[in-house]
Amino acid sequence: MRILITNDDGVYSPGISALAEVAARFGEIRVVAPHVEMSSAAHAITASTPLSYTRTPMAFGEVYRVNGTPADCVSVGMYRWDHVDVVLSGINLGSNLGNAMWHSGTLAGARQAALLGVRGIALSTPALEVEPDFATLKPWVATVLELLLPALELKLVNVNLPPKAPKGVLWTRQSVRHYDGTVVPTRDPLGRPRFWISVTPIEEVEDGTDRWAMERGYVSMTPLRLDLTHEEQLATAQSKHPLDKIFFA
Repeated sequence: MRILITNDDGVYSPGISALAEVAARFGEIRVVAPHVEMSSAAHAITASTPLSYTRTPMAFGEVYRVNGTPADCVSVGMYRWDHVDVVLSGINLGSNLGNAMWHSGTLAGARQAALLGVRGIALSTPALEVEPDFATLKPWVATVLELLLPALELKLVNVNLPPKAPKGVLWTRQSVRHYDGTVVPTRDPLGRPRFWISVTPIEEVEDGTDRWAMERGYVSMTPLRLDLTHEEQLATAQSKHPLDKIFFA
């Protein structure tokens, strides 16, 4: 099995070295990651400048750095390395739960793999005041890979690991919450106006979601899909507002 590994924290992140060490037990690995941190880059791609692909000596195997986003790294990595079976993205220094999936560069790396026809798995863990305890998390990463790598039907999965020793592993759905949207004005040392955006949630955490599992100390595994279509609303719209009567009469 050929396993391509990327992240959004940069090639020198301790999270990617921990993931590479575990993944090497399951197949041949190659790391292709951003040359600097690209957190919250979402699914941005580089379209106006060329990308470099530079071999970087590291202790955990064949490593290359790219001057681009996580999605760029996956595209270039799969171009330079034929027959990739799966792309692992992470381990991100910070959780990617609920609405964070929209702006997560970590998840974008796995999603880019799915868009290119290869399975993608994103892995994240909260990074608080200290570096995550990867020694404790590695056996759980191995457990997750033992579950997901043979599951060929799961094309895109978002995994979050608690910062401490997990209680177990749960299948979850995405936590979707609204936020208050408060903007807090302030000024920088030169007196220029600056703003902080609040992230206070409005709703409580729903049972069975990724955030619910993490708050209870469980590893969360959320299968995702590329199609964002709201099927129920599409059917309702087609029934209530049939466009064929308007545009095709």
